[in-house]
Formats: sequence, C-alpha cells, structure tokens
Amino acid sequence: MRQVSRVSKVLFCAIAAASFSVSAFAQNWPNSTVTVVVPWPPGGPSDIAARPIAKRLTEDLGQPFVIDNRGGGGGNIGSAAVARAPADGNTLLITSSAPIVINPSLYKKMAFDPSKDLVPITNLLRVPLVLVASPSVPANNLKELIAYIKSQPTFSYASAGNGTPQHMTGELFKSVTKLDITHVPYKGSAPAISDLLGGHVPVMFDSMIAIMPHIKSGKVKVIAVSGAKRSPLIPDVPTFAESGYPTLVSYAWYGFFAPAGTPKPLVAKINAETLKIMKEPSFQKILADTGSDYVGDTPENFAAFVKEESVKWAKVVKESGATVD
Repeated sequence: MRQVSRVSKVLFCAIAAASFSVSAFAQNWPNSTVTVVVPWPPGGPSDIAARPIAKRLTEDLGQPFVIDNRGGGGGNIGSAAVARAPADGNTLLITSSAPIVINPSLYKKMAFDPSKDLVPITNLLRVPLVLVASPSVPANNLKELIAYIKSQPTFSYASAGNGTPQHMTGELFKSVTKLDITHVPYKGSAPAISDLLGGHVPVMFDSMIAIMPHIKSGKVKVIAVSGAKRSPLIPDVPTFAESGYPTLVSYAWYGFFAPAGTPKPLVAKINAETLKIMKEPSFQKILADTGSDYVGDTPENFAAFVKEESVKWAKVVKESGATVD
C-alpha cells in the first residue's frame, strides 16, 4: 500500500508540475513575434478584422503581431501552413469560413483537416451577403429577377471564387429556387465586381464589406440580403426569407484559429485578449461601418458553431454537385 501511495504522489506531483508549466507558458506568452496568417490576398474582407486586431494585440501584449497574407488554393494554402505549425502560439490563423467549413466537402483532397488540425479560438464577426445585379438587368426585386432568369436561355452569376461563401450562397440560391444558372468564379471580389459594373455578368453574390461602396454609389441594384434580418446599412432591402425563401440564410464569417495541440490556457488567453479588443469602440465602429455582427464567443461555443456550419455546407455541396477539382 505504501508503494502504491508513493507512486500516486509522484504521479500527482508530475501532473501538477506539468499543469503549472503550461499555465506559466500561457502567462508569459508572447515572448517573440507572432505571425497571423490570413490565407487571402491583401485588402480582402478578412483583413477587415485581422489588421486592427493584430495592431491592438501588438500594443497590448508588447510583441509584434505580423499579418502574413498567404493566398491561394481557396484559402487552403495559408490555412494548411498554420495547421502544420508548432502549437506554441507563435503562428495563428484569421480566415473566412471557406477553408474551414466549405472546402473539406468541395475539394477531393485537402492538405489538412480543419476539424483535427486547427483549434477554434473565437468567431470575430459575421456579415450577410447580398445579391446584386448589373444596372442593365431589368429587375428590381427578387420576384422580378427570378421571372427574368426563367425567360433567358442561359444565365450566370459571379462570385469571388470557388468555395467562397459567395459561391456557396449562390448554390444555395439555385437549390431553393430550382433555377438553372451557371457559376462564374473570379479570383476575388474586385474583378467580379468590375465585370458586374461593366455588364459582363448579370448578377453576383458578395459580402456587404466588399460591395457596399458600389451600393452607396448606386452603381448596382440590390435585390436581397442573405441575413436573418435586414441590414441597418440598407434597411429598405428585404431578406431572402421575407421574399419567400426562409431557408436561404447565409453569412460570411471570419474566425481566429490556432494549430491543434495549442495548450488550453493559451487558447483561453488569446480568446480573452481578442474579445477585449472586439468590445472597444474602434472595433465596434468597424462592425457598424461594414454591416457586420459582433459574434465573439468562447472557444467551446465557436467549435460547436464550426461543426454545425460544416454539416450545413456539406449538404449544400452534395445537393448542388459543386466541385473545384
């Protein structure tokens, strides 16, 4: 019995020491430059959250938080780099939802498994998408647009690229309306918007962050909003639900992630520091100016949300037959 008791004490002390070591590590983090990978080109919607958060983390924690825009592969390349990085808090990921909850169903092969290789820290914001039309399209609301599409021999919609929330919202739109329209992917919102303004594509789905300047200038027609409620930035524009399609609710969301295996105390610290920044007036103004919702949350709740989103978009991919391979 004494031998068993002695062994138990040794194990308890070892576990306590390890726990203290992990907690101390989290308390002392960061002690060097932290790289925040954004797996998209500079200037994209992900930067809306990433850059101000990195700036404030730098100021608050006393070490540089450097944004590394590493685009390509529908967000897969930069995300995979973080998934393979050491789980020491020195390499983090801020991305839109695509490589996390859409690409695993859309791509036949992935260099990483988001559900196993990344750990959620917090959701940063979510923003509804809008269906907009070129001024040349003779429709001013969803009913008129659907009638016009049905009258055409062929019809297409543009998006910011394969696997993006814009693409998948378009596929969801096709599914609920039973319309036969062709997806035209672009390499980002900017070239898609340029072709929409030029009349080369009739309609597109985009986040309010990217398209809002053109809505304000009156250069595009706004047909419907994909959020659960109307946007305060365009209060006169109905949701898809109000227009007769209650299941068409979609958001582009942006989240903070770390490599799997990152100690829980460290994840908790990053979460707490980030939520503190998100509650500041400067970040709240960013949300208001872009029509975005505040959705800061615990790592556990964010993980549950990511799982739900994965199931939702896997179903859309399957039903639409969408693929990029």
